[in-house]
Amino acid sequence: MGPTRAQFIQYAPAALALASVTAGPWSALAAAAAGAGAWAVGASAPALRSLIACGITTSGCGIAAHQILTTGMNPVFALGLAVPAGAAALAHHRNTGAGLPVLPATTAAGQSSQAQVITAWWTEFICGPTQTEGRKLIQAGATLAHLSLDVGEEHVSFSGVITVAQGQQVRVKAADIASVYRVPVSQVEMGDPKHYAPNALPVTVHLRKAPELPEQPGISAGAPSTPEELWAAHVAVPDGAMPGTTLTLTRYDGPLDWEGIATRERKAIGTVNIQDLAGNLDLSSIQIALAPTDKPSQMGVRVMKEHALMHGTMLSDVVDELAMDSRGYVRLGTYIDTHAALVPLAQPGSGARHLYLVGGSRSGKSGVLEQILLSAHRSRIAVILSSPQAGTIAGASLAAHCGDGLDEAMGALRLAYALMLDREARYRSPSFPFTDPLILSVIDEAHMLLSVSSPYHAEAKAIVEQMTRRSLKRGIGVVLATQTPLAEDLGNSSIIRSQLLIGGGAVFLRCAKGQGSLVGANAVEGAEGIDLSMIPSSWPGQYAKVADRDMTGLDTEAAAGPEDGTFGLGYLLTPGSQAVQFRSLHLDVPPTSLSGGQPPVAVEDCQAWRQREAIAQTPVVDQRGKNLIGSLTDLLTKTEQGPAALPQQRAQTAPAGSAPASDGQELIKPRILELLREGSIPMTVEIIARKLGTSANKIKPRLSELKKRGEVTNENGLWRAA
Repeated sequence: MGPTRAQFIQYAPAALALASVTAGPWSALAAAAAGAGAWAVGASAPALRSLIACGITTSGCGIAAHQILTTGMNPVFALGLAVPAGAAALAHHRNTGAGLPVLPATTAAGQSSQAQVITAWWTEFICGPTQTEGRKLIQAGATLAHLSLDVGEEHVSFSGVITVAQGQQVRVKAADIASVYRVPVSQVEMGDPKHYAPNALPVTVHLRKAPELPEQPGISAGAPSTPEELWAAHVAVPDGAMPGTTLTLTRYDGPLDWEGIATRERKAIGTVNIQDLAGNLDLSSIQIALAPTDKPSQMGVRVMKEHALMHGTMLSDVVDELAMDSRGYVRLGTYIDTHAALVPLAQPGSGARHLYLVGGSRSGKSGVLEQILLSAHRSRIAVILSSPQAGTIAGASLAAHCGDGLDEAMGALRLAYALMLDREARYRSPSFPFTDPLILSVIDEAHMLLSVSSPYHAEAKAIVEQMTRRSLKRGIGVVLATQTPLAEDLGNSSIIRSQLLIGGGAVFLRCAKGQGSLVGANAVEGAEGIDLSMIPSSWPGQYAKVADRDMTGLDTEAAAGPEDGTFGLGYLLTPGSQAVQFRSLHLDVPPTSLSGGQPPVAVEDCQAWRQREAIAQTPVVDQRGKNLIGSLTDLLTKTEQGPAALPQQRAQTAPAGSAPASDGQELIKPRILELLREGSIPMTVEIIARKLGTSANKIKPRLSELKKRGEVTNENGLWRAA
């Protein structure tokens, strides 16, 4: 059997090179004959060009060798002319090669022929140690380890790990590998360096890819379609939101309505970024809810076409669940799984419980506070309410004592502290019988009292720190509400936050962007990774609904539905659990209308309660604003001496050249009226505050109250007596 066409084209130049040494000028005729034969068997144009070039080179070498031999020169010189002839033959061999051959056969050394070729090319062009003169290696020492082949009928690929010495970093790029193996860059897949060691990087090269099947309309060929496939392709990958996890469905009612359990084998899942997960699944963040389980290696996942809490739970529908049960829990809302969301206000045999509430403007925080006031009323719990921002709590009438306004709110806080001291004096045993009612000290907008900029910062911080530490055993719980979870809102006190979370639950609602992170310095155990600013202010599709204008006039009897906004949507953290998404009850009726017409629950008759007016006006710290009074006797003695403003507060509020004002000695409202009646021109809030030697924050709520009573008027920010 004669040689094939491919063999003839491949090995003819080598034969010509050898013949040129011995045959002399006749090698040119041989080269011409070989070229004619290659053309006759249908060789490609590149092969013909390479063969002709090879023939010319070998012919020249042959003529020169013949002349050397005929002149009697040393034959060694003639033999040396075979070197360029051999180089020409090797070049022809490379030029006519049609890529890497697919040879799955295994050699005796245990490595297939194709694997040997891949390794040889990698060594020659990428890592060395061999190096052709004038050509620089891509990265010396970057060997290809753990080589494996994937050879099929229509595809060929190989995988391995690019490895360099310890302490070095892999610098080989996909474009470098593509140029060596003559494939498009898109057929080279390299691992993300941030997920691997610097000196080891996996790589996969598709030498030949299978032809792509025609795509069906709207569906990519081979694209994942089921939730498990989507999860494996986008979420469980190294750069996905939950790498290394698998999804097991527990309910499936469509591609946008399913539940499942994500599991990571023998490893904790850790913190999950809900935004990254939504991006992986091509959904909005409001369509996804996570529910931690008892196992750190598992996480519940729920995908919703329409959010389960969009239509809310009506307050009037669950009136019977607002009072405390035998465990001390009341219903605050509904979890994402439609179960009742409960928070403790008391613990049988132990005392009261704290509650930490965070929510920005229009998040539903005030509605949650009104709901808590109603639950306390129906549970026969007395309430001491501190509301620095006057007139913001509609359910204030349910409180036994209400401090409405900055000064009055501080007075209510002093009263709550005095009641704790009174009970400590009367009940020496921590487990006293609760013949007295439980008390909730509710502090709304606590940052107005606790922040460093507040005139009552030192006193309020000292009181709240002591109450969160000592009041639970005395049957007094603290419900503290702020606009952000930042430490500044709590007077930079880590004690207050930790004691609130240890002593009860926490409610986290939407906050402004940049203020809702609970990560890092503001971390809350059980709520790691939650960003409250990512809670949307409206449901998907709400923008289109708002765009449909109705020009028929304002409907004064229309009531907002729960689907009109995400009020009350947030996370509930109860003792010993993880924060779970929930929504507070929708106030379809005013909470006060469900009080049954009963008067507020009264505080027991005791010395602190009988002296409440004097106590509310008496600072409970010393003249330096420090050293909190620690006993009821000392506090009552100070009230008999008469209240006096702290020097620290005078320095903050009194302007130069004016007499120091003492808001504790005389009420500020009569002073405002007197100033406006004496003045001949209207004044701004800032002018009134400067003349009275106090801050504008103290004046604004008082002016609002006087305006409601019709004693002052306001025109374009200018105030005058009515």
